[in-house]
Order: sequence, then structure tokens, then C-alpha cells
Amino acid sequence: MNQFEFLRYVNLGQYLPTGSWIHRLDVRVRILAAVFLLLSLTLTGRPVALMIALMGLLALLSLARVPWAYALRNLLPPLPFLLLLAVLQVFFNPRPLVTDTLIFQWHWVSVSMASLLAGVTLLLRFSALILTLSLATYCISTSEMIHGLEALLSPLQRVGVPARMFVMMVQVMLRFLPFLALAAERIAKAQASRGAQWGSRRGSLIQRARQVIPLLVPLFLTGLHRAENLALAMETRGYDGESAHTSLFAAHFSWRDALAVMVVLMFSVVLLLV
Repeated sequence: MNQFEFLRYVNLGQYLPTGSWIHRLDVRVRILAAVFLLLSLTLTGRPVALMIALMGLLALLSLARVPWAYALRNLLPPLPFLLLLAVLQVFFNPRPLVTDTLIFQWHWVSVSMASLLAGVTLLLRFSALILTLSLATYCISTSEMIHGLEALLSPLQRVGVPARMFVMMVQVMLRFLPFLALAAERIAKAQASRGAQWGSRRGSLIQRARQVIPLLVPLFLTGLHRAENLALAMETRGYDGESAHTSLFAAHFSWRDALAVMVVLMFSVVLLLV
């Protein structure tokens, strides 16, 4: 039955209240730290900098008391797609420069040292981005994220930007990730009980892809149905994203929060300068 347990591969969006010092920081600091790391990982283009970022993220996972094995499972679902993108980057990269070292060439397909580095950089970048998002969701609960985003984006609301609607979109997205995994489990179990071949490790890659295609249509329809029910429920209860409201939780900024922001900001700058 392990082949139907899709939720164990979807750790993204699951909060882990481990009680670490990272969890005790101001929620605005945690959100800003995640934004700084995401921006630096997106802008940097050096494999060495991305490897340093991965080591730093593993250290942060240890400080947050999150097991590495639990966090690294988030890399398993997108790993085949990342490998496919890396292979395309290696073999179908633009023609190498004159100063580049050509490793292999066959007609219009060429492999150079620059293309290999591009493929490795792609794998490292996406792995670091996924771990950063995972660390953020492990350390920030849904309610904390909503209050923190509202506090950070409240100045934009005064100039006409619908910040509260954006915050609601983030909350719904985080709620839908575990729901889609559970819906996929139910659909796969229902299809297997009716005689469908599911979870077989034999066969080619095309045959395995054909097993997943019948799952996509009902999963898509289930997601749309759940989204429609959510919209109707919010409208029935009189939800209005434009109305101002107060919060029960008050955020407090201390010297530890300022130190954490400075450390993450310096680390992000180092990644850009490597």
C-alpha cells in the first residue's frame, strides 16, 4: 500500500512545531529571510554559490530541528522532471563558445563543459529553491504566514494594491497541496480496486506515464469542484477581502530578529558575490 501514499511525498505546506529558535523569531523576519534566500538563489548563476547555499540550508534545517531525510523527500516528486530538464540543457544547449571545451558533438547535438555546468546549475538551483520553500513552510504556520504577509503588505493596501486578496491566494494554495495529494490517493485506490494497473515498477517510461494519465483528469475535476465549493462557502459567509480587520496576534520585533535578518541578508549577498 506504500505505492498509494502520495501524501508522504508532499511535505511542502506542512508546519512542524519543533520549538526551535527559528520558530520563535518574528514571523515577518522568517518571511523576509525566505524572500531574501529565494531571490539570491534565483539571481546567482554559479554552481559553487548554489552548493554553499545547499550547505547553509541543511544547517538551517538542523537548527530548526527538522530531519534531513524528511526535508529531502520533497526533492523526490520533481526529480524526474528536473533530470529531464538537465539533460535537455546539456544536449540541446546553444553551440558552445570558441573558448569552451567541447566534449562530444554529433551533427547539431553538442556537449561542452559549459552545457554540463548549466545542467548541474539547474539541478542545484531547483533543489535549493525547493528546500528553501520547505524550510519556510516547516517554520511558518498558515495563520502566522497570513498575519505576517498582511503586516508586510499593509502599506500596499493604502495605495490601491489588493494585498489582502494576494494573502488569501497564498493561504488557499498552501491548503490545496495536501488536499490534492489525498485526492490522488483516493482516485488511485479506486482505479486499482476496479482492476487498473497501478504502481507497477516494470515496463518502459511511456507505459508508466500511461498509468498516470487516467489520474490527471479526475484529479483536475476534483480540484475544480473543491475550489468552487470553497468560493461559494466564502461568499455565503460574507467574506470581503477589501474590508480592514484587526488581528488577535501582535508581532514583536526584538534584537534577535534584527540579528537574524542581518545574517540572512549577508549570506544572500555572499551568494551573489561568489
